[in-house]
Amino acid sequence: MRETLPAPQVDAKALEAIKHFHSSTVDEVKAAITKHKVVVVGMGQNPVVSKARRILDEAGVKYNYLSYGNYVSAWKPRLAIKLWSGWPTFPQIFVDGKLIGGCADMVEWMKTNKMN
Repeated sequence: MRETLPAPQVDAKALEAIKHFHSSTVDEVKAAITKHKVVVVGMGQNPVVSKARRILDEAGVKYNYLSYGNYVSAWKPRLAIKLWSGWPTFPQIFVDGKLIGGCADMVEWMKTNKMN
């Protein structure tokens, strides 16, 4: 994992703001990855998200899709997801509650693992 600033080096008010920054969005993603085997977190107008979904559809893999805005909207909720997961881009693909990465990572993962 990438290094983050240790909590003792962050003011209490800043820690509180970090804790609550779009926490409902993060909670929604957490709930989905607990409930569903495969979860794709993405955004509208992103061709890589569409590609990942198309690959899963063609493979007959059932998945839960969570979409948060597009390039001009909902950037803060997406930022909260990125900060929480540590993954810098979308889509973010989870299998059995584990982040496997983005579209290219999913394709590689599917070569040796079963998603259904």
